[in-house]
Amino acid sequence: MDRSRFVLTDHQWSIIEPHCLGRADTCGSTGRDNRLFLEGVLWIARTDAPWRDLPPEFGNWNSTFKRFRRWVKADVFKRIFDALSGEPDMEYAMIDATIVKVHRHGQGAKGGLKARP
Repeated sequence: MDRSRFVLTDHQWSIIEPHCLGRADTCGSTGRDNRLFLEGVLWIARTDAPWRDLPPEFGNWNSTFKRFRRWVKADVFKRIFDALSGEPDMEYAMIDATIVKVHRHGQGAKGGLKARP
């Protein structure tokens, strides 16, 4: 799978990885590619698709869903959210006059505000 199409950057993943369940060096399914699993969960969240429509590149949909439920019960996603919200990226949250212009009626132009303060 082409990892350049993933949502998470390497910097974001470095913050998230310590909060994930399982480790890559342990046996069992809990340690198998946490980043790919999380990308699958983000794909579901982004597309609002049912779990059965999860592309096979992310693994079996039922196994991914069961793993998702384990992480929810273990509050992993809350820990990830708390870790990521510590340093917010405000690039897309900034709103100023270069992005949003006030309509001329809102500025008090002719036909604008009827009630004067």
